[in-house]
Amino acid sequence: MTLEKPTAPAVARATAILDLMARSGSPLSLAELAKTLRLPKSSLHGLCATLEQQNLITRLEGGQMTLGPHVMMWANAFLSRLDITQEFFASWDDMRVLPEETITLSVRDGPEVVYIACRNGKHPLGLTFHAGMRLPAVYTATGLAILSTLPDSAVRKLHNTNGAGWPPPLTDQGLRDTDALIAELQRVRQRGYSTDCEAVRDGMYCYGAPVFDSRHPEAVAGVAVSIRSLEINPAREAQAGQAIRQLADRLSERLGAWKNR
Repeated sequence: MTLEKPTAPAVARATAILDLMARSGSPLSLAELAKTLRLPKSSLHGLCATLEQQNLITRLEGGQMTLGPHVMMWANAFLSRLDITQEFFASWDDMRVLPEETITLSVRDGPEVVYIACRNGKHPLGLTFHAGMRLPAVYTATGLAILSTLPDSAVRKLHNTNGAGWPPPLTDQGLRDTDALIAELQRVRQRGYSTDCEAVRDGMYCYGAPVFDSRHPEAVAGVAVSIRSLEINPAREAQAGQAIRQLADRLSERLGAWKNR
């Protein structure tokens, strides 16, 4: 990691130390910090001592260091102000992507997605999204986007828990079994966005992307755009997929997701 030359170098170096500890997931020695951050041990020693005095890092018996309890005060203050629905609308206001179309935000609850926010477009879809609406994740663009961030083993277990089974199809176009789902999720990962080609409603195509925060490796939500099928062509699909991917990335950034995810 190469540090830039900021106005307050000591603050930047202290932040780099805390960031590295947070990403590591395990305690780090002074030598490991020096090697990764490319800083002299003499400088790191003083910085770490100050951070320890402020309870920002904790030194273990073996001399290794990890994040301290004072960090939680900052984390809790940040989380207390977060409202993913507010951040969703704020993210869209930042970008104004696909202003004529319907944009939705949903979270996963087991094998279903629950819609928690919607920005309705001007074009009638024959389906009205609303907060609290539930649909099988395997048929929706947001559901597929979220599921694509799970290991395949976790996806395979999803519909075998408590005898849930495969959900009844909503149209003739939806996926029909777990093998087809796993194959589709691989395509989602390769494209960077998901597609629902009339699996929820005839005449409606949706494109979705996963949303992350700073605490979970899997997506915490998904965003999607819904477009009438008569307007879809390869260029329109590429535009919609790229736009919804950008919106998801902006929302993830606002939720504190690591930039190098």
